[in-house]
Amino acid sequence: MTEPSQESLHEPPDEGGHKRGIRSFVLRQGHMTATQQRAIDHLWPQFGVDYQAAEADLTALFGRTAPKVLEIGFGMGTATAEIAKRLPEKDFLAIDVHGPGVGNLLKLIEEMQLPNIRVMRHDAVEVVENMLADESLDGIHIFFPDPWHKKRHHKRRLIQPPFVAKLLPKLKVGGYIHLATDWEEYAVQMLEVLSSFDILQNIAADYAPTPAYRPETKFEARGRRLGHGVWDLVFTRVA
Repeated sequence: MTEPSQESLHEPPDEGGHKRGIRSFVLRQGHMTATQQRAIDHLWPQFGVDYQAAEADLTALFGRTAPKVLEIGFGMGTATAEIAKRLPEKDFLAIDVHGPGVGNLLKLIEEMQLPNIRVMRHDAVEVVENMLADESLDGIHIFFPDPWHKKRHHKRRLIQPPFVAKLLPKLKVGGYIHLATDWEEYAVQMLEVLSSFDILQNIAADYAPTPAYRPETKFEARGRRLGHGVWDLVFTRVA
């Protein structure tokens, strides 16, 4: 089963016929618990990053020089927190628009004592376009984006050439992009999209073994019990 997330869409034209740009999310606000709201109220000043239409200094943001990884669409943040715990030598900029998820990740940062995460609640496309310098990232994670099952909705999927073309300049040469999905047809599309960029090289013949740093989510575990597959793709930037 696909984990709920806020990724994905190429907006169709509005009623006036004007084509909207790429967006990284569909806003689906769930119920914010008191604990999640408290986490936002008390921890945002330390771990939250407000959007600004100006390039961010990631080294200053984290207070150290370390590899920087962008995660788009972290859901409730459980996997993000676990990855940050497993990779303390790396810093993670995690972006989502889902309020309860933002609150939950902030709560996990405090509970697990994770100084290497910063959280943003904004459209990731605007962050990529306006806040990230070229070749500022060592890695990009996009796990279980909305697969938009119906064929007529496939145009709303996040992993399409226009969006990947925005991402790749932000990645250092030698950096990687790691995608994961539990929807096979979307996995095929992801493979085709990433393979279409000459500056990317697949680390595997097609789909990669799940890297040790990516934990199994509860949705992934449930899907496996139901016989669903999960596909990871890891490509490196070679030029």
